[in-house]
Amino acid sequence: MDFRALGLIDPIAKALDEQGYTNPTPIQQGAIPPALTGRDVLGCAQTGTGKTCAFATPILQRLNGPVPNPRAIRALILTPTRELAIQIQDSFEAYGRHLSLRSAVIFGGVGQQPQVDKINRGLDILVATPGRLLDLHGQGLLDLGHIEIFVLDEADRMLDMGFIHDVRRVIKLLPTRKQTLFFSATMPPEVMDLVNSLLHDYAKVEVDPVSSPVEVIRQSLYYVDKANKTKLLAHLLDEQNIPSALVFSRTKHGANRIAQDLNKQGIQAAAIHGNKSQTARVQALNDFKAGRARVLVATDIAARGIDIEQLPCVFNYNLPDVPETYVHRIGRTGRAGHEGIAISFCQFDERDELKGIEKLLGRAIPVVEDHPWPMANFDPPQRDKRGRPINAEDAEARAAAKERRRARQSGQNAMLPQEGETAPEGGAKRSRRRKRGGAAAAQPASPSVRLDETTAQAQRERPLGRGVRQGKLSDTVPQDPAMPVTDFYKPNPLDSDVIMDATARLLSSSRRPSAQGQKQPGRAARKEQPARQEGKARQAKPGRSGGGKAAAQSVLPPSLSRKRKRRRDDRPRPIEAPLRSNRQKDSTQHKSLMRPYYIGHDED
Repeated sequence: MDFRALGLIDPIAKALDEQGYTNPTPIQQGAIPPALTGRDVLGCAQTGTGKTCAFATPILQRLNGPVPNPRAIRALILTPTRELAIQIQDSFEAYGRHLSLRSAVIFGGVGQQPQVDKINRGLDILVATPGRLLDLHGQGLLDLGHIEIFVLDEADRMLDMGFIHDVRRVIKLLPTRKQTLFFSATMPPEVMDLVNSLLHDYAKVEVDPVSSPVEVIRQSLYYVDKANKTKLLAHLLDEQNIPSALVFSRTKHGANRIAQDLNKQGIQAAAIHGNKSQTARVQALNDFKAGRARVLVATDIAARGIDIEQLPCVFNYNLPDVPETYVHRIGRTGRAGHEGIAISFCQFDERDELKGIEKLLGRAIPVVEDHPWPMANFDPPQRDKRGRPINAEDAEARAAAKERRRARQSGQNAMLPQEGETAPEGGAKRSRRRKRGGAAAAQPASPSVRLDETTAQAQRERPLGRGVRQGKLSDTVPQDPAMPVTDFYKPNPLDSDVIMDATARLLSSSRRPSAQGQKQPGRAARKEQPARQEGKARQAKPGRSGGGKAAAQSVLPPSLSRKRKRRRDDRPRPIEAPLRSNRQKDSTQHKSLMRPYYIGHDED
């Protein structure tokens, strides 16, 4: 049977021939015909059996035809990981190369603007991860109201990674009438609940028993202590002449450590995990596919959906907690009918995980006892306060994280001045700036550029005036060697000249005396004539600084020789005070407030 017998049109069948696809796999034979008729499909099959082609080709054929104007997203494929999303997008481009349909992929960890630009140019098919999809929709940059076909791939992985709530949110944004294609490698009860609420009158295609590994994978188990796992890994890579291998680690810290140890032994290795940027992850994966890296060490983020052609071997450096994850890990090899090898390491405190895996498989994994580092540590695992066993890998990762935090804190504290020390003068840039710009102040000037000593002394002793703005410290006040050097200076509010200037502004009158030496009447004075006459009588008493002709000549500066502004409470008030105006006054018109320094006192 070929793909044309399944009902696929010639452009798609031709593209499949160009990709080297000759005969459809069982999942493709069971899923493609009902999907072409518009029915919902529930596909349950192992990884590496061709699920992507089983839903991509029907989507391309159903959307092929007149393109709506404007283009709208009519098919949505939701995947749990970025790597799987990129792989599915590549498959759509390969299978639909002879069609006029447009597709794109969006995922987090990278800038969103290039992805938004592709959406704005018009799309027919969108491959997305849940987080970035909801983010763009929340910003109003994505319209899901025209979806005709919805694909949920690796549904059980969505559940394991905690995306099930995001999946439900996405489903609420989609139209009620649509075709749904549901694919998963395992069918736990939680996934079946989602199936029952999402699919209607669906065709169920189940190729292999639930969670059973592909039979072409040759599995083996090595009992080894934690300290000797890397040595055994390097030994097996060389002894069995394995050209490339995918190694699964339990933690991100462990993945980095394994890759570093292998590189020290001359084995090119790269690590890929969630703490790596998307660019670094893509680069590591491309290096591994191109043969530049012999070993790719990954966490379970790479256990699903990464399609590496003819991957010969998979190592389980640490056994997973979830038995189904073991199936997904070893499913990276033995794809498309090729043979594969799955080698697992088990230390003493991982026996419970091994029992769960063998229970799921329904048989024991063959044990290899003849190797240079047999298990010698049979100590029971440590337990926490609640009596739960502590995994050695998790404890090591937590200890490494604490050490990194302490190193960061110690590095920050080292930048702060210790007790009895002065504050640091600044970073390297400021030091270089001081060397360039402040060399003349720190070192004696050469005879050719020596300034006149009188001029230099006048510049150093020049006081700060009221109009001083931010400038160089060397241009304002002499520098103290013990004082940190900075390029910008702000006047010290406690300097004597600054205090005198502020005091003068505070005590100065808000009105300039007239040419006859008498004060111009203000608005309040014109309204309160009796109070003004009585105030003048008080001012004529001896001892007042603002007396008349008999007052002594003041020796203070003009700004201090002016009479003190009377407070409002000091003025005598008539029994019947006139009504005040409702007009709001600014700060310069209130007698009890200091007038701002930037308003000249000679202004009326």
